[in-house]
Amino acid sequence: MGKRSIGELPIFDFLIIISLASVVGADIADPNVKHLPTAFAIISICLFQVLVSKLAIRNRTFGKWISFEPTVVIQNGKIIVQNIKSIRYSLDNILEMSRSKGVFDIEEIELGIIEASGELSVYKKADKQPPTIEDLSIQKTPGGIAYPVIIEGEIQQELLKRLKLDQKTLLEKLKQKGIHSYDSIFVCTINSVGEIQLAYTDHDVKYEPIQH
Repeated sequence: MGKRSIGELPIFDFLIIISLASVVGADIADPNVKHLPTAFAIISICLFQVLVSKLAIRNRTFGKWISFEPTVVIQNGKIIVQNIKSIRYSLDNILEMSRSKGVFDIEEIELGIIEASGELSVYKKADKQPPTIEDLSIQKTPGGIAYPVIIEGEIQQELLKRLKLDQKTLLEKLKQKGIHSYDSIFVCTINSVGEIQLAYTDHDVKYEPIQH
């Protein structure tokens, strides 16, 4: 079933989980049930799930038949009542889900869709969306991903090779920050523009407890 969470499973995969749980539970609870037929049933169910999943990917019509389709419930600030009733949602459900998306006025929504997972996806109207960096004509300085090049006082040589850095360059960057020994560094990260961030191992530091 891949890395999908329980909330993202289609109804068919959820039924597969229920079936597997029933088969295994019966084997555990009833001493008269033999283990070999149970193992055969588990393997058969798993193979069936894999087969159906591949068919659903290759055949879109079949995929729609075994799972739910996305349903438009809000369009241009108007609630589509018949679509809400067809998926057996109430108006309170839609309002609650829209509030969880930070929308307290339905008229702000250009398009609202109930996905196959049951979640509400919201696209706000253009004048209700927060401005982007492009809208404000601001040039953003790229920071990139930070990579841990030192972990618990040890330089990660393989990572340095992938980043096309050498140990000498790393040590020079540390010296620029006044650090001449990396033994006490708990973690040192470096991003794509060469900026480094440090955290130290210091057992002598005492922290005040959080007051409730």
